[in-house]
Amino acid sequence: MKLTQIAQHADDLERAAAFYSGLLGTAPVAVFDPPGLLFFDLDGVRLLLERGAPSSVIYLNVPDVRRQVAELEARGVEVVSAPHVIFHHDDARLGPAGTDEWMAFIRDSEGNTVGLVSHTLDGGPPGGQDARL
Repeated sequence: MKLTQIAQHADDLERAAAFYSGLLGTAPVAVFDPPGLLFFDLDGVRLLLERGAPSSVIYLNVPDVRRQVAELEARGVEVVSAPHVIFHHDDARLGPAGTDEWMAFIRDSEGNTVGLVSHTLDGGPPGGQDARL
């Protein structure tokens, strides 16, 4: 089974398009207004920002969560939870073996919480080279 789409609430599609274009580094692939739908492509999984959708928490893998949060904070994005290690992966069941999983949470332009995740090699210093998934 493959994940096809994730929906997230958005009151203002134009504002959400600007926020997510900056966060994701890509433009929307489609807008249908009415009825109020905005789509991004995340490596084959659609991110739908929709007026009628409930709020949810989405988690995005980024190369370096600490650097990404610093850049977002400098742009005025609210940081809900600063970057921190949440888990060490001894095996590869939930992430790359031998890495620490870093996570932070931000608030998007529509008031939703977005989790940002990255992995560093075991014993790597904060801000060091991240392992890629």
